[in-house]
Amino acid sequence: MAFGAGGGIGALIPIKDAKSDSEALFDGTSIKLVWKSDIGELDKNTIKLLLNLILISSEALIRVGTLMVDINENIDKTIVEVSAKGERIIFQDKIKAIVCKETEYPEIEPKTAPAYIVSMIAELLNTKVDYKNHNENSFTLTARV
Repeated sequence: MAFGAGGGIGALIPIKDAKSDSEALFDGTSIKLVWKSDIGELDKNTIKLLLNLILISSEALIRVGTLMVDINENIDKTIVEVSAKGERIIFQDKIKAIVCKETEYPEIEPKTAPAYIVSMIAELLNTKVDYKNHNENSFTLTARV
């Protein structure tokens, strides 16, 4: 769902499907997923953006940590946030620069592919991704779509 057609036939995908896919990804790992959303469904591109933000954030967690997904509506925008918190976090500058569109696209590598996908989908949705570093053990990626 994060890379392909987005599942389903319609333009909207139930949030529970994205949550289920995310839970399956981290089942049996040392990453805890906390999901908070009052929204029932999102368009396919927003789901792809969300799932890739989750993937990117999880890769920054070294050994153990928590991912917090928060999806809510604010007036005319949907706010998608993925926060990572762990004992040790390494969020690569290259990934941040691609996700937040701080640089022109360098050569694509397997490790940076999700960052490119996020950047391209954000552009398609006419938005950008913001990065906030809370401290050395946590950060948040936010998109307003």
